[in-house]
Amino acid sequence: MWVFSTANVCSLFAATSIILRRCLSVGTTMAKSKFEYVRDFEADDTCLPHCWVVVRLDGRNFHRFAEKHNFVKPNDSRALQLMTKCAQTVMEELEDIVIAYGQSDEYSFVFRRKSNWFKRRASKFMTLVASQFASSYVFYWRDYFEDQPLLYPPGFDGRVVLYPSNQTLKDYLSWRQADCHINNLYNTVFWALIQQAGLTPVQAQQRLKGTLTADKNEILFSQFHINYNDEPHMYRKGTVLVWQKVDEVRAQEVRLPAEMEGEKMIVTRTRNRLVPLYCDLIGDAFWKEHPEILAEES
Repeated sequence: MWVFSTANVCSLFAATSIILRRCLSVGTTMAKSKFEYVRDFEADDTCLPHCWVVVRLDGRNFHRFAEKHNFVKPNDSRALQLMTKCAQTVMEELEDIVIAYGQSDEYSFVFRRKSNWFKRRASKFMTLVASQFASSYVFYWRDYFEDQPLLYPPGFDGRVVLYPSNQTLKDYLSWRQADCHINNLYNTVFWALIQQAGLTPVQAQQRLKGTLTADKNEILFSQFHINYNDEPHMYRKGTVLVWQKVDEVRAQEVRLPAEMEGEKMIVTRTRNRLVPLYCDLIGDAFWKEHPEILAEES
């Protein structure tokens, strides 16, 4: 039978404490090595403070990808909706993103000005957005292309750009939406000439060479009876993703008096949800309706 005195217990604790300190000291020493100097070669890619951080992704060789996977021309709503689903997944994972804009095979993600996510390292912003987006594209493919197997994984390249003011950020998003309009108008006429007029791609290119916006609209209307302004907003304007407070209404089982047994109570809950909008970003109306996006504390 062991008998411990107070002195023995104190000595035991003192010895244990010394051993632990030595172990921790050894562990700290062992955590370092002569090879750690290689960390000095890492570039400092910290984004400037108080700037809007924008990550833009573009599909790599997506013309070939679209052909191999039989995308509908000039626009495939399945592909556009899949891109938006991937963008929603990114925004739900990285909550510092206040707005995203997408068109064709690209998406731009805007992080709030005061974001300190991953210490504002550009490489972290870009790689995590790109990897989350690309993996989501593969994961959700079957939800949008039920009869079309994914033949090979898609690729997306990314870049990080800083915008120092609200106006430069608005001009950036306006630029991308203007690009959407220019490209979509051209593609709409181009494919109408091929699919309905029977021209070859080379002939269609020659037909459109040097034409202006008014000329393309005239070709669509006079030759194909298509009013470009009647085309879906998703094609002409692209997709804007924003956080909005949405009221969710659902029926919920509750304990009620016997005479009301079987009845359900309607419960309304307000939540922040991602909402896709197909609207104009170039004018002031959108920004007046959503002042929280550019707010200092967004």
